[in-house]
Amino acid sequence: MFIVKTLRATAFGLYGYMNFTKSAFSEHAKNFKPEDMQVQMEGKNCIVTGANSGIGFATAEGLASRGATVYMVCRNKERGEAALTKIHSITGNKNVYLEVCDISSVNDVKSFTSRFCSKDVPVHVLVNNAGLLEANRVITPEGYELSFATNVLGTYTLTELMLPLLEKAVPDARVITVSSGGMYTSPLTTDLQFSGDKFDGVVQYARNKRVQIALTEKWAETYKDKGVGFYSMHPGWAETPGVAKSLPDFSKSFEGKLRSSEEGADTVIWLALQPREKLVSGQFYFDRAEAPKHLPLTGTKNSHSAIDSIIEKLRSFAGL
Repeated sequence: MFIVKTLRATAFGLYGYMNFTKSAFSEHAKNFKPEDMQVQMEGKNCIVTGANSGIGFATAEGLASRGATVYMVCRNKERGEAALTKIHSITGNKNVYLEVCDISSVNDVKSFTSRFCSKDVPVHVLVNNAGLLEANRVITPEGYELSFATNVLGTYTLTELMLPLLEKAVPDARVITVSSGGMYTSPLTTDLQFSGDKFDGVVQYARNKRVQIALTEKWAETYKDKGVGFYSMHPGWAETPGVAKSLPDFSKSFEGKLRSSEEGADTVIWLALQPREKLVSGQFYFDRAEAPKHLPLTGTKNSHSAIDSIIEKLRSFAGL
C-alpha cells in the first residue's frame, strides 16, 4: 500500500507541476479562443455556492459582469454582504443577491432550497463551489464529518433539490462542480466519513473530490433524458484564502507560482458560457478542455462502480 500511495503522490506531483501552476495556465491560454468568453448572459439565473471569496467570488463576478442574475450562496452573512457590495461596485450589475446557507448542514440546504424554489424561477447554471479541507476531524451538529458534509453531502443534496428549477431552464441548464486535482491520488471509496483512527484531512479531501467526479458521471447518466448538463472541473493550483488556510506549507512553497482566483475560475465561467453541443455531460474539464479522470500507474480506475452504494448512503443521510 505504501508503494501505491507513493506512486500516486509522485504521479500527481509531477503532473501538477507541469500543468496546474500559473505558468502552465499562461501556456494553455495560448490555445484559448477569446470569442468563447464574449457571451452575454442577460436573463440567465446562476447560483454560486461559496461565493464570498476565492474561486467562488471570481465566478460570481465573472457571471455578473456578463449580465447574469447571480445568487451568491454564502455561509457567513457579513462576509457575504461585503462580497455582494464589491461585486455590485465592480460590475454595476444590481441583479446579484445574497443567499445565506451553510452547505455543510442538510437542514440548512433544505431550508434554502425550499425558499428558493418558491421563487419558481428557472436555474440556468448551478455552480457547486463551496468546499473545504479540514485538517482535523470535526463533526457537524447533524453528526457528519465536516469535510464530507460540505464537499459531498451538501453538494449532493443541493443539486438533487434544485433539479426541478434546472429543468425549467432546459436546454441551457447545467451543473458545474468544482473538484480538485487532489482526486488523482484517490480511488473511489465507500468510506465516506473516514473511519480510520488517524484522520488525514488531505486524504479525506481527495476522497471527497473523487466522489464529486463520480457523482457528476452518475448524474449525467441518470438525468440524460431531462436535458440538464453535468460537468466537473479542476481549477488548477490557485492562490485562494482557502488554500492559504488549509495548506500553508504548500502555499508558501509555491509562492508566486500559484494561479490567481480569476485564472482558477476561468474554466467554470467557460463551462457556463459554452453552447451545450460543445460540451460532454459527465466529463471532467481543465483549462477549457476535457481532462483525464485518472493518471497512469495510480490504480484509481475501475473504482467508480461503487457510486451506486455511495448514492444510496447519501440519499439516506439527506432524507431524500
